[in-house]
Amino acid sequence: MKTPVMKAHTRSRQAILDALDSSPTTVPPLPELDVQQLTTFDDPLGQFIQSLAFVGGEAHVIDRPEKAYEILSGIPAFSNAKQIASVVPEAVQGNVDAASFEDPHALSGLDWTIARGEFMVAENGAIWVDGETLPHRVMIFIAQYLAIVVPRGQIVCNMHQAYERVGKVNAAFGIFVSGPSKTADIEQSLVLGAHGCRKLQVFIVGE
Repeated sequence: MKTPVMKAHTRSRQAILDALDSSPTTVPPLPELDVQQLTTFDDPLGQFIQSLAFVGGEAHVIDRPEKAYEILSGIPAFSNAKQIASVVPEAVQGNVDAASFEDPHALSGLDWTIARGEFMVAENGAIWVDGETLPHRVMIFIAQYLAIVVPRGQIVCNMHQAYERVGKVNAAFGIFVSGPSKTADIEQSLVLGAHGCRKLQVFIVGE
């Protein structure tokens, strides 16, 4: 079966994609996977929380999305925030309508982005965010702080299962987010938020 052609947002990019699609390539087959060797967990959710903490994120298991706002309100960086953009209004009502901005640079002052996660990956604490849920993809990277709301039942054990699931997504953009942005120099001085959010809060919703 032929892979669907990706659609670009600009003519020049679409021309590149069309040229690539019209040039047949021969690639070696992917290696066969022994599913018995893949990493699995008896408690994937517990493992996800542990993995997320290891990379600097913080998980909260809640039974309804409204509790995300209650928890965030106890964090000074949220209660003192001036600009909050949310695509999960049932959890947090933002005060910035990101969709109303044509130029994403106008979002440079965002304190928080509240994003919607599609599923979690237990082995590395990553969350898949579908770009179709975001008015501007930069919202994930430009805000000082990031919160992701994800359904409790949407979890896979490993990245093999994650990529199998992503392969079914027909979106132009998506990203795995795992913990806050981190970088360190040769003096081992760790800096959070150099390339993205300074802190990541993950709200896992469901019974």
